[in-house]
Amino acid sequence: MEFWMTVLVIAGIYGIFTLGLQLNVGLTGIPNLGQAGFMAVGAYAMAIFIVDLHWEALPALVVAVAVTVVAGCLVGAGSARLRGDYLAMATLAFAEIIQYTAMNSSLTGASVGLFGFGGSWTTISDWMLSRLPFGLGAYSELPLLAVTWVTFALVYGALVVLRRSPWGRVLRAVRDEEDAAESVGKSVYLVRIQSLALAAGIAAVAGFLLALSISVVYPDAFSADFTFIGFAIMILGGIGSLGGVIVGSLLLWTVLEGATFLQLPLSADRVAAVQMLIVGLVLVIAMVVRPQGMFGKHQEMVLRV
Repeated sequence: MEFWMTVLVIAGIYGIFTLGLQLNVGLTGIPNLGQAGFMAVGAYAMAIFIVDLHWEALPALVVAVAVTVVAGCLVGAGSARLRGDYLAMATLAFAEIIQYTAMNSSLTGASVGLFGFGGSWTTISDWMLSRLPFGLGAYSELPLLAVTWVTFALVYGALVVLRRSPWGRVLRAVRDEEDAAESVGKSVYLVRIQSLALAAGIAAVAGFLLALSISVVYPDAFSADFTFIGFAIMILGGIGSLGGVIVGSLLLWTVLEGATFLQLPLSADRVAAVQMLIVGLVLVIAMVVRPQGMFGKHQEMVLRV
């Protein structure tokens, strides 16, 4: 039971994170390699508001999301005119700057990180556990599991509605043929900024949930590996498929967490390297068996070539 709760919590957090990536990569055609940077901005902003400024958790989360959206707009304003590899490198550079700044700043606790922001959550979690029937209150991760997947459902539902809206059709037009979108009066530049800003806000929410899960905000939690695993989930489920994010995240994290049961005579950092090796192997197999992902469409792959 504990194993599956751990898998579901981590898969849900990564799922929310990857929904933002799917908005950028799958629906808008933006090769965003800096999603972990936006996640870090949101998590650190929330922690600073609570720990240093003594805000309550809810207003801290709301303002942290707003700060991250502004960061997305700023990154987009400076990079949205770039294309392909240049845009990918610009977003990756942003994420690296955020990580190294957090690692060397006293405001963010440097490499140690920030603690003590989970007081309000502990109160809410204890209240939820006290009301669970059938002895389920013994499972301390259940409240975070419930909140994570409710949040995932809300973000997923919002993106489904947006994808079917006129704005969603503009995103797909920008993804498939920028010049055609420009020719009918749509600003590719502004659409890209909007997509990056919304994805940044989603990443901030995922960062908040990750911080509650690990009880600390520290730089290594937001390394580029987080974004690359998000891409692995997206590729497994299918680029452009929001529903595929659910299956891809659950499948990948079941495999990764299951690998921890292997009794390997290795140090913790080497076990983490083995996990990344497993991610690579799963991706290779998936690309050979079904290049478009489990729920992706082959037509969309052709359009991007």
